[in-house]
Amino acid sequence: MIVREVLAEDMLTYAEVKNILSKVKKGRSKDEGELPYGMRRVIEHVETFAKIDAKSARKLVGELSKLDKVRPDIAVRIADIMPQSNDEVRSIYAKERFTLNNKELEEILDIVGKYIK
Repeated sequence: MIVREVLAEDMLTYAEVKNILSKVKKGRSKDEGELPYGMRRVIEHVETFAKIDAKSARKLVGELSKLDKVRPDIAVRIADIMPQSNDEVRSIYAKERFTLNNKELEEILDIVGKYIK
């Protein structure tokens, strides 16, 4: 497949990818045959690791993005991982040039806690 032009680029959570790929999987006709190996592996991966539904994941990313030290890419990563402890949040921020204080960590965990089933 040759890509001529990228029209838009948006970061997606695992839950959103799972939703999109399930529609693609259902939409394929029997004439098209089996899904390619790579696509089957991606579907298996997102089905295993998506922890919440797509709508909740997007709401979570929106709420996290409102916080000062949470960039959109980190918000998506948090929504994918759904950390439940300070150490898990710190590991997400390990490559950043700043650290979070306990108040900021608790804010993130409180928001994530609202979406854990």
